[in-house]
Amino acid sequence: MSDLTATVNVTKNGFHVDGYEKISYDFTFLDGVFNPENPQLAECYKRWGRVLAVTDLNVYNVYGEQIEKYFEYHGIDLKVHKTKIGEKAKTIPTFLSIVDSMTEFGIYRKEPVLVVGGGLVTDVAGFACAAYRRNTNFIRVPTTVIGLIDASVSIKVAVNYGNYKNRLGAYHAPMHTFLDFTFLRTLPTAQIRNGFAELIKISTCSHLDTFNLLDKYCEQLIETGFGRTDGAPKEVRDAADKINREGIHEMLKLETPNLHEIGLDRVIAYGHTWSPMHELVPETPLRHGHAISIDMAYSATLANSRKLISDEEHRRILNLFSRAGLSMDHPQFDEDILDKGTAAILKTRDGKLRAAVPNPIGSCTFINDIEISELNDALCRHKELMKGYPRNGEGLEAYVDASDTGYTDNNKQEVQALEKAAEEAGSLNGNGHIHGGKVGNGETNGTNGIKEKMANGSAKGLTNGVNGFTNGARA
Repeated sequence: MSDLTATVNVTKNGFHVDGYEKISYDFTFLDGVFNPENPQLAECYKRWGRVLAVTDLNVYNVYGEQIEKYFEYHGIDLKVHKTKIGEKAKTIPTFLSIVDSMTEFGIYRKEPVLVVGGGLVTDVAGFACAAYRRNTNFIRVPTTVIGLIDASVSIKVAVNYGNYKNRLGAYHAPMHTFLDFTFLRTLPTAQIRNGFAELIKISTCSHLDTFNLLDKYCEQLIETGFGRTDGAPKEVRDAADKINREGIHEMLKLETPNLHEIGLDRVIAYGHTWSPMHELVPETPLRHGHAISIDMAYSATLANSRKLISDEEHRRILNLFSRAGLSMDHPQFDEDILDKGTAAILKTRDGKLRAAVPNPIGSCTFINDIEISELNDALCRHKELMKGYPRNGEGLEAYVDASDTGYTDNNKQEVQALEKAAEEAGSLNGNGHIHGGKVGNGETNGTNGIKEKMANGSAKGLTNGVNGFTNGARA
């Protein structure tokens, strides 16, 4: 929720406005959020007597009956929009389908939509709420490790566009986020591993104590759903609760002074310098946790090459990724993708690389002045190091599958049309050197805009295009 206070002053030639937006929202740790004996969520909807819930189809298949009984018990009418959101379906058509449900429901201006699911669901549904009447409230109930640890902390909401992650989006805070870690009991191990990467991210660059706990309990945390499965040792459950609470708290301390990313030197951007480009490069996309792990592992090698972390710290970081079954390399993470990723992130970060790297473990520094040749040398060294790890540094279950709802169910004709739109939208050239945050010998050429026919909605094969809106490709 947000409130705006402002002043208007007369100037010689017109007026001057100073506006200050107060953003206020809450987090509640609550095991069993849909247990009828826990009225906290229902109380948010008592005023309305009804609720529109947007949820992942996989989540609904497991928890749908429980959610329906919960709201029935509390006398609240429930309508459910079941969606299929994976990286391939984190698109404008999916966004518009949620908007259509909000319209059919007749959502009131201040009435909160309930969003239940992983980070992809909260991203797209949150963006729909941000866009609907320019500001519609929502409440989040994340159900995955990434959703609980990472996406729940940020107020960023978005969809993918073209080959670019989260290219279209907004900053829109929820009213409330309920953090229920009992959802991890039914989460596939591949998704537990996927979210584990986000905890490595925040701890490596900002919280040594959490990194030490991840290092100590790595395999047990993944095998037991962070201590939530039956028979999990109390020691592991206690460690997991400490990791989760401190990880979220650290993320909030880093994010809340910079909710709208006015400051671009962001500690939590460790692992997010090159991953936005290479995550969607494979025909079947990498899971987000594996994509950022490749970036983090490579960034650690870069930091080690610069003597920012010791050889021992470097090995410790790489070994943790390996033990967790997370990716540290990929055949398509090559000099070309490194070059294109660098060019793309320079635009996002206002002309500077701002690559977050550990210095040492538990703290962070940002790399700006660097030659392309140094990046390529570090990549070559990194790939040589990967030969000494299982699978040459590739991860376990690294690619999205049916548990990442939306990927396998996309209409093939629609995907092909969207991919063609992205190809027509332009490409990136990022040759030359990066020095002092500038690109030399070849400025980046960003997207040149979609062809007029796409803007007018004349592309064939789109099943959900509305008023000419299309989504790029490979998203």
